[in-house]
Amino acid sequence: MYGKGKEKDDETDSFDPGFISFFNKLPPISPDTNGTIRLFFRKSGNDDFYSAHGADALYIAQHVYRTNSVLKYLGSGGKATGLPSVTLRPTVATSFLREALTSRQLKVEIWVPEAGHGKKVSKFKLDKVASPGNLQAVEDLLFVNNDILSPPVIMAVKLATALTVPGSSNKAKSKAVGIAFADTSLRQFGVADFVDNDSFSNVETLVIQLGIKEAVIPTGTASGSTDRDFDLKKLKDILDRCGVVVTERKPSEFMAKTIEEDLTRILAPLTTGASTAEGSALIPQLNLPTAPSAVAALISYLSLLSDSSNHGVWTIRTHDLGQYMRLDASALRALNLVDSGNGHGAKNTTLLGLLNKCKTAQGTRMLGSWLKQPLVNRHEILKRQDLVELFVEDSNARRTLQDDFMKLMPDMNRICKRFQKSVASLEDVVRVYQAVLKLTGLIEALKYIKTKTDRGRELIQETYLSNLEEYAASLDKYAEMVEKTLDLSELERHNYVIKPDYDPRLQRLADKISAARDGLDEEHRDLHLENSATYGYSFRLTKNDSRVISNKRKYIELGTVKSGVYFTTSKLKNFAIEYQEATETYSRTQSGLVKEVVSIASTYTPVLESLNGVLAHLDVVLSFAHVAVNAPEAYVKPIVAEKGSSNQLSMGLPRTGDLILKDARHPCLEVQDDISFIPNDVEMVKDKSEFQIITGPNMGGKSTYIRQVGVIALMAQIGSFVPCSEAQLPIFDSILCRVGAGDSQLKGISTFMAEMLETATILKSATKDSLIIIDELGRGTSTYDGFGLAWSISEKIASEIHAFCLFATHFHELTALDQELGYVKNLHVVAHVSDSDGQSKEHDITLLYKVEPGVSDQSFGIHVARMANFPEPVIRLAKRKAEELEDFGTGREISSQESQFAPEVIESGVQIVEELLKTWASRTPLGRSAAAADDEDIIMSDDDSSPSPEAQLDELKSCFAEYQKRIESNAWVQVLLASL
Repeated sequence: MYGKGKEKDDETDSFDPGFISFFNKLPPISPDTNGTIRLFFRKSGNDDFYSAHGADALYIAQHVYRTNSVLKYLGSGGKATGLPSVTLRPTVATSFLREALTSRQLKVEIWVPEAGHGKKVSKFKLDKVASPGNLQAVEDLLFVNNDILSPPVIMAVKLATALTVPGSSNKAKSKAVGIAFADTSLRQFGVADFVDNDSFSNVETLVIQLGIKEAVIPTGTASGSTDRDFDLKKLKDILDRCGVVVTERKPSEFMAKTIEEDLTRILAPLTTGASTAEGSALIPQLNLPTAPSAVAALISYLSLLSDSSNHGVWTIRTHDLGQYMRLDASALRALNLVDSGNGHGAKNTTLLGLLNKCKTAQGTRMLGSWLKQPLVNRHEILKRQDLVELFVEDSNARRTLQDDFMKLMPDMNRICKRFQKSVASLEDVVRVYQAVLKLTGLIEALKYIKTKTDRGRELIQETYLSNLEEYAASLDKYAEMVEKTLDLSELERHNYVIKPDYDPRLQRLADKISAARDGLDEEHRDLHLENSATYGYSFRLTKNDSRVISNKRKYIELGTVKSGVYFTTSKLKNFAIEYQEATETYSRTQSGLVKEVVSIASTYTPVLESLNGVLAHLDVVLSFAHVAVNAPEAYVKPIVAEKGSSNQLSMGLPRTGDLILKDARHPCLEVQDDISFIPNDVEMVKDKSEFQIITGPNMGGKSTYIRQVGVIALMAQIGSFVPCSEAQLPIFDSILCRVGAGDSQLKGISTFMAEMLETATILKSATKDSLIIIDELGRGTSTYDGFGLAWSISEKIASEIHAFCLFATHFHELTALDQELGYVKNLHVVAHVSDSDGQSKEHDITLLYKVEPGVSDQSFGIHVARMANFPEPVIRLAKRKAEELEDFGTGREISSQESQFAPEVIESGVQIVEELLKTWASRTPLGRSAAAADDEDIIMSDDDSSPSPEAQLDELKSCFAEYQKRIESNAWVQVLLASL
């Protein structure tokens, strides 16, 4: 039954009538309003379970059980007017809490009964509080058998007084921002202090880089009218857009009065034997202007000072935004880097899922960090690429390392955390021991990797071997300690016990257990012995077989169940009692020794954490190599150009700073079932084709084309091979995207407003070294407003920012930008239109998914509608209305085209047309009549005789031939004549 751990439904016996009164007095919370859920731990007999009430019960019924039949109503005789309540078994509660804190981004409170209460409990006390960024209190509960694939990172933000930008005439303001963040799984602080713009784009970048789950910010005033409150509201909007849970705390917690003393207590000793005063002087982060206040708020929120296990073990570092590529939340979604739900993407649908062939949990976590923190240091990028290349070329070594070593490595971070909190078991000690035994073979396998150059061997030695050899030497003593103290012969039976000969008391008990076990073996030679949870060691026979037992004195019947009849004997009973008592005494006796062993093992924590980092790095590099080799078409090592270098020219390659991709493919799409991906070349040359406009039909591949460039650029800068036959890329400082904004109506943000906010961030934060990807900008408003915005934004990026930009659009008029700016290039995706007999161009459309130079020659919207099986009357009406609008827009089109030309070009063109008309007017009466309005000096003749229309047309053609060279030299006249 739902929520039941017993056959009998008696859990309601644990509810005291006074509980309803107690519950109603608690501060109101709700998972649907403030994102917090409250569970109560209860006992019923020997069984444990959890309960939830009110809005929490309704939420769990809907999202866990997906039925309201599990609900009970307290205080009303079971009627629906009572307090809604639901119960959960511990396994169900654990699963729900894990999902609530990771995927659903909820905060959790766990309440336990107050001491001194009997079976029925009416009063509880708050025992554990957890949030998406702070899982410390529930880690052992939630992840005892699960590795944490996405580490919880929490940050605190402090906004300082806004500073007026020097020389600004419009009182534009920048923001001084101090940020502190903490990874509780690594016990590591980080700080950052920077100046941000009014869109908080630097904060957004940091959130993406670090994978922040929760942010602590100060509360604003009730009125929300001050500049500080306005900034806090914008900050909350940014955090919400990034999927970060926001927690507000009192401004008084953001005070750095005692931060120096607090950090000195929490941080690991910085120098051996350093005094407190000397240690605090060695914390440079305290000299930052704003970040220390954020650190103070974070220490308070995480309650680090109250837990002695946190003292002297944390580290702190300064985070530099500039050391990694900048990514915004839109880029994270547009490039499908990670799954937005739980932080680890589904297989092949996200870049993380595709590249994640890691064998360890720490490798998966590091891969997730690398995807959000692409490098901008060329030397470091090349090191990763060269390591990947080694394992691409030596497939045997790669498979051996992955299958024989990496697959067997435990999550050292999680085990070290258990060591530090003194909750580790002998199983944890053994798991580390088994990993230590594998180190020797791992080192030997790395030594014999085939390398073509000395550079490769040096890289292996520098990155892996030197570190692993050092750690193996340090852990030799660990292995000796385990072998001396643990009974390794019991590991096959998954028994983790201390060796009997390690302590005389244990030896005596072990002998007693052995004798009892021999007695049990002797007694059950003829009958099947079982260790029943109800009857202990006993015999079991089927009901039919049990009839053969006639000696009721020797064989004592214990009970009958469906599976048979249980018996025992006096000897068996005595041996079982002796065995059970000796085993329990053995466990109690060895518990003190276990603490000693675990305590000794915990001293190796620093070495194990360092080893964990090396193993994770190796795991990710092996994963990159595995993916590169096993792709539908093998990936290639990209050339990452160095800024300012001219070496590429001497090699016959395009000059540095250009982006050249041959046969580029989208890595996630090409591995999908039933898809034959058509590759395309990409060529973006600085000052020549750095801004590219892509037109063509829906579903033609425009979005895939521009996104795959962003994905390939990111893959190159994390050190991976890329899905091309050849690839050369510059180093981008950021990838900024405006793709597919959706409504956020509950937040008061429309589709158009969302895309304008994203585009404003791009314009404020992009540089000449950025890669900008824009898909369908301006479609959320009227055609003319949308086109105007698209044109102005494109011109801003192309003429002022000079960033590489891929702009997919249905505004065909935007393609005229290449006539104004020489480094704008037009591309289009190819589509073929014909009817079933191949004679018409208005029915069937075939999408070829090829990208070629030039502008798409027509719009395919109605053809796509026909592919979607629109009713034929709707198609005909659509065509008629489209033709009417095209005719109506001709005059407007001329006006918009005229705006492309300089005034002197238009003036010269007008003069050419006037002279042409005057010449024609002087030769024909009809011509003079047509030109009379343009020249008052022309006097109409009274002669009624007039040439034929054919003669007049011939005369016009003659005049046109005389002026042809002048017409061809003026672009404005050509546009005017084309419109006629």
